[in-house]
Amino acid sequence: MTEIDWPWQYSFPPFFTLQPHAETKVKQIEAWKHLVINYFHNTNQFILDVREVHNGPLFYNSAIDRKLSPEIVLIILEELAKSGHSIPLDKIKQRWIVSWHTLEEWSDIIYSWAQSNGFIGSVCTFYELREGDNTTDQEFHGIDNDLLVRALKILENSNRAELIIFDDNEGVKFF
Repeated sequence: MTEIDWPWQYSFPPFFTLQPHAETKVKQIEAWKHLVINYFHNTNQFILDVREVHNGPLFYNSAIDRKLSPEIVLIILEELAKSGHSIPLDKIKQRWIVSWHTLEEWSDIIYSWAQSNGFIGSVCTFYELREGDNTTDQEFHGIDNDLLVRALKILENSNRAELIIFDDNEGVKFF
C-alpha cells in the first residue's frame, strides 16, 4: 500500500468531531475533502462504503483512537459531490464513487489517450481500458467500472464515442 502523508490535523483529536463554530467547520470539512481525495488518489481506490468507514485508516486514526462518525463522512461526501468528486451509487447513499478527477476530466483523459494511441475509429473493451497493456502507464488504468462507464457516457453524449454493451460484452468505439 502506498504511504500516505497525513496532514497535521489527522493527529489532532478535534479534527474527528464536527466543529460547532461555522468558520472552523468550513475549514474542517475542506481539509477532510482534500484528505479524502488525496487518500483515494494515492491508494488508487474508487469506492467508499459508509458502513465500512472504520475498517481502514482514512476515517479511523488508531494512534489517537479517534473515528469520524458515518454522519460526518456523509456530509463530506455530499460536499465532494457538489464539486463532482463523489457520486452516490445507491439511493440510501451508503456506497459512493470517490474520485480525484471529475467525470468530465476522466472522459477527456481517456479520449486524449485514444487520440494519442490511434484508437479513433476503433473499438476497445472496458477490460482493455481498465487492465490492458496499452494503459498500464495511464491514470485511468485500474479505474472502477462504474466510473469508467459514466465517463464514457459523457464521450457518447458529446458524439466522441459510442458505448457497446450487450450480454457480457462491454466496449466503446471512439470517434
